[in-house]
Parts: sequence; structure tokens; C-alpha cells
Amino acid sequence: MTLRNDAPRSIFEFAPNLEAALPWVRLADLPTPVRHLAKLEHALGAGGELFQKCDDVTSPLYGGNKVRTLEILLGDAVRRGSTHVFSTGAYGSNHAAATILHAPRVGLTAGALLYPQPESRSSHANLRLVLDRASAEVHGLAHWSALPFGMWAHARAARRSGKRATLMMPGGATPLGAIGYVSAALELATQVHAGELPPPSAIVVAAGSNCTTAGLLVGIALAVRRGLGFTQNGVAKPPRLVAVRVTPWPVTSRFRVLGLAQATSELLATLAGDAKLACRKSELAALLELDGSELGSGYGIGTEAGREAARLWHDYTHAPLELTYSGKSAAAALARLRAKLPGPLVYWATKSSAPLPAVSEHLPEDVPERMRRWLARAEKSEAGS
Repeated sequence: MTLRNDAPRSIFEFAPNLEAALPWVRLADLPTPVRHLAKLEHALGAGGELFQKCDDVTSPLYGGNKVRTLEILLGDAVRRGSTHVFSTGAYGSNHAAATILHAPRVGLTAGALLYPQPESRSSHANLRLVLDRASAEVHGLAHWSALPFGMWAHARAARRSGKRATLMMPGGATPLGAIGYVSAALELATQVHAGELPPPSAIVVAAGSNCTTAGLLVGIALAVRRGLGFTQNGVAKPPRLVAVRVTPWPVTSRFRVLGLAQATSELLATLAGDAKLACRKSELAALLELDGSELGSGYGIGTEAGREAARLWHDYTHAPLELTYSGKSAAAALARLRAKLPGPLVYWATKSSAPLPAVSEHLPEDVPERMRRWLARAEKSEAGS
């Protein structure tokens, strides 16, 4: 399969009226392929089929799940006339790293508002990249609880300085941001329809900010309604979306996931002028399974099961996993295979496999001391990969 930046987005093929109404820019190379992980299946001695939806290759610059979200959020910032766009989240945020690299492609100056998290090699690499590219626009918070006030204060300061700034929620988790993954689910349904893989019984994905999970829920529901892909012998066979918690309750509570998904579908209906695109909460709830078995000691803290999954993926698929998100969701996929739960199973790869750009050996002079100390600890940490 050839990935193309100019490929049509599945959501516009599903609802053509959306293309003119939805702000978006082209960032991703699509459609991302689906791989049958037969070697890994064989190594496990598992009975079910395992496939991978390779969103790790959404861009050779920086891939992963956040590229689809940024196509819409950066498009919205451009349409609003913004000059600056700020991501928010933890020090090792993939959303922050993706924003720093992709925002300049559409003429936006990128920055970030970040709070500490447990140290790991992958979070260290992301923060070093963000600081190397935009240290003057990176602002630190002492703790995640300071984020709401920090966002308000930063937006106020940006206005006073004359910046036309857009501040994004952590992970881009808004109804607008989630639309990118409505399209992704429709893309997978199209691939099933084309015979690239059989209808899956379950799709496993990491649930952090809920943006990806909410979008996938809506896309699966819409595909089932249309009879696209998720059918067998003409009968609807909707997959369960197994959302693997990597952030604790209440962030990844069922109420929050379903609330975001329903709001996303209602926004789609409004933008497309088609009330039939709105989804009932009960319809979405029937598709969702929240799996908290891999959270371990909390967000950003690696687990032994995650480390094993990272080793197996490295050995048998050559795809990188890290221990905050993708390692934990991969561990949940392996657990389902070993339990011989009904298949086929699709593991949704969300970690970018593109090598990070080189950064300077030396930190910029304006990096806050708190971040310097954290980076020193993270560099030595064995908690991540």
C-alpha cells in the first residue's frame, strides 16, 4: 500500500458535505497499512489472528496518532487567523512533540505548556526535542493540577503581547480534535470491506486523553450503520473497542469517554448538516470496553508486561513501543491472545516510528531549572524505552 499525503480522507468520502465545513490541513500520509503479525502470533502460540493498524507511519517527520488530530486542530487555528499554537500536557507529551514539528508546516509558531511526569527515556527524548525547537515558547507548570489556571493565564498573557494564539487541550481531546479518529475508524472499515483483513472482533488502543478512543467509537458506530466493513454474511459484526487505560480514573472514566464521543458525533452532524450522524450514548456504550488491567502504578510508570510487549514487538515486528502508552496497550492485546478470546484482533499502533530529529547537545539557556533537573534524572532512568 502506498501512503500519500494527497490521499482522500475517509470521513469526506463518507460525508462529502463535511469537507467544506471542517477546517483541516494536510499533514498525514494515508491510508496507513494494516499488517498481519503472523510471526508474533507464532511466537506466542496464540490461537487468534493479530493485526496491526500502523498509525506509527502517519508521517515520516513525526507519526503516531496525534498527526490525524492535528490536521483538524491546526486547520482550525489557521482558519481563526492564529499566529501561534500551544499544546498542553506532560513533559513527554507526544502531542507536544508532534505540534512542534508539524505546526511550522502550515505557518504557525508552536509552543507548549507542560507539567512534570515520571521520568523515562521516551519522555526525555520528546521534551529535549520540544525545547530544542521552541524553548522560548515552552512554559513549565509545577504540577498537572495547575493546568486550568495556567492555560487561562497563558492565553491572557499571549493576548496582551499581541499574539493571536490557540491553546489546545491535552492530547487535543475536544470534539473537533476527535474527528480525525472518526475518519481513521472509517478508513479501517474501508480496508476490511476491501478484504485487507477480516472483520475484527476487537480493536485494542491506548486510552490517555480519550481523543483517539472517542473518535474511533463514533467512526465504528457510523461504519456499522452504513454496513461498511464490519459485517459478516450481510449481518453487522461491530468490533469491541478495547480502550486500555494509561491514565487513571476519572480521566479515562466511562462517563468522560462516552461524553466526548457523543459530543463529537453531534458536532459532525452540525457541520455536515445531517442529523443522522449524531450517535446515541447507548449506541456508543455498547461498543466500548475499558480495560484498566495494564495501568500499573500510574501514568508514565512502566510495567513488566509493557516491557515484555516492547521486547516482543521489537523482535517480531521491528516497530518501536514505549512504556507510557503503546507498551501498555500492546500488553493488553497480548493478554487477550493468550486468553484465547475470540479474534481476529487489531492492535492500533499510536507511537511514531519515525526517528526523532537530532537535537543540540546543549540545552538552550532559557530552560527553567526545574526542567533541567527533571531531564538529568530522566536521562539516567531505566523506566522507559
